[in-house]
Amino acid sequence: MTGDAMTGDAMTGDAVTRPGATGDAGTGAGAGSDAGTGGVVAGDAVTGDAVPCEAVAGAVGDREILLVVHTGRPSNVLVAQEVARRFAAAGVRLRVLKDEAAELDRSCYAQVVTADDNAAEGTELVFVLGGDGTLLRAAELARAAGVPVLGVNLGRVGFLAEADSDALFEAIAHVIERTYEVEERMTVDITASVDGEEFAGTWALNEASVEKSSRERILDVVVEVDGRPVSAFGCDGVLVATPTGSTAYAFSAGGPVVWPDVHALLVVPSNAHALFARPLVVSPTSVVALEIDPGGHPAVLCADGRRTIGLPAGARVEVRGGATPLRLVRLREGPFTDRLVEKFSLPVQGWRGPLAE
Repeated sequence: MTGDAMTGDAMTGDAVTRPGATGDAGTGAGAGSDAGTGGVVAGDAVTGDAVPCEAVAGAVGDREILLVVHTGRPSNVLVAQEVARRFAAAGVRLRVLKDEAAELDRSCYAQVVTADDNAAEGTELVFVLGGDGTLLRAAELARAAGVPVLGVNLGRVGFLAEADSDALFEAIAHVIERTYEVEERMTVDITASVDGEEFAGTWALNEASVEKSSRERILDVVVEVDGRPVSAFGCDGVLVATPTGSTAYAFSAGGPVVWPDVHALLVVPSNAHALFARPLVVSPTSVVALEIDPGGHPAVLCADGRRTIGLPAGARVEVRGGATPLRLVRLREGPFTDRLVEKFSLPVQGWRGPLAE
């Protein structure tokens, strides 16, 4: 396969050309370690030539990638070092985050950066080793720089990841040879205000949740869509999710699974005390507002389970389709249905398929 890779525009469905993606995907070559000397060597990701770890930091080339790793597991650190060696063999330099650098071999990266909006600036993509939590952390850095994210699942479900651990070397080869596509995922922009005065703002890839701040208390809210009230009830919380987030917290709260190419907002009550407290699917251009009872108790706003903001009684939270999507690397062309069945281990025994014509 040669030529520019094409990917559908997430909003319009029109083809978008990504320059520079040429060549067929390669496969990762085997790696080994010199048990006698302790000097670890790795196979070149394309040719299989040995690459000493000391050569990684000095990789020469104009290509650079930000590596984000769940360093809490020693096995992940070893995987990260192997990834670094394979990229170095292809002349791709790696950046790592300051709070992860101490856990990684110093000779296996070229630059250490602070985890802020500039961390991924100027890189080709963000390469993630970990689960969905690690990918959500990386998404904060990638979205700010406008670069795509490629996740390799080293956790459990890893729904956001594009590759599992057994396809790690294949994923590296796709990156080296630029044989991948990029799709855009809808995000949400979130604001919090009191008496018309905005005091906080953030964004989310999966969901914004407004939840009770004390276990023993109930949260009284009014749900509003496009400036009109829909329902008021007591609950543990209310989630406003994207299609990407429909398989995350919203799914656990009883919301529907929404295919990622469907553009919509989901409103999902959590443990509501009401007859009409069912999930809602609304337009992606709608504005969903959640108002906390002024005479009730404080609450907490949580974005993707990562960023929390305290909400006083009487606060108002508005959620709308995000101005900036998150870009995700795609290596496979299979339908979302197959990914859903695989990740959730859904039973499909007895399926016979469409009748032959």
